[in-house]
Amino acid sequence: MTSGLWELVLKGVWTTVQLLVFSALLAAAVSFVVGIARTHRLWIVRFIAGFYTEVFRGTSALVMIFWVFFVLPVAFGWQLVPMWAGTLALGLTYGAYGSEIVRGALQSVDPAQQEGGIALSFTPAQRLRLVLLPQAVPEMIPSFCNLLVELLKGTALVSVMGMGDLTFSANLVRLALQRSAEIYTYVLLIYFVIAFLITRLMRSLEKRLKAGIGKDAGTFSAARELKRAQTTGVGGRVA
Repeated sequence: MTSGLWELVLKGVWTTVQLLVFSALLAAAVSFVVGIARTHRLWIVRFIAGFYTEVFRGTSALVMIFWVFFVLPVAFGWQLVPMWAGTLALGLTYGAYGSEIVRGALQSVDPAQQEGGIALSFTPAQRLRLVLLPQAVPEMIPSFCNLLVELLKGTALVSVMGMGDLTFSANLVRLALQRSAEIYTYVLLIYFVIAFLITRLMRSLEKRLKAGIGKDAGTFSAARELKRAQTTGVGGRVA
């Protein structure tokens, strides 16, 4: 390929990476907000969160991209640029899947830890922040890693909007050179490299988080978290 065509592909890679980062940040925020809401003590909060999850898990990400890009302008009179339309559609869709990861991880924490927080006069917010999340988050990482790789693959869907991501750019190069096998092989390798880097980074993060809560030693307690919180000035007083 000529330098100009390689430049087009590299621009597509950069667009894909940007879309991946933006939609992953939105999906992470949605995952935690909705996932925590699904464990809320009020049934109406659980119902709303569950309804959102079922709606977005039950619809196609491709159709959601079409809806955000083509229907929203008609319904509300404003048009999102392809980057933000893709970010919104992918972030909300994959956030629904991520919310189930958060909910499952929170509910898998030993109930004795929750009871320990209650015994130490933690508020519900303190129990969530100091007891549940530090233990649940490391358990979420492998599932979030898989979801992030799936999100990477899902970014190729934005090419239907004419957005110059990796897939769209590669297809233009293929049409220019009429060499499908070579071009699509390059595309597969690029997606694989990005996915491999994501996997390595997430595994490193998982190890750090587990080391931070003494997972290897098998030690974690609400009392230790309270002591740490008091040291930093954010904890409550032992009853």
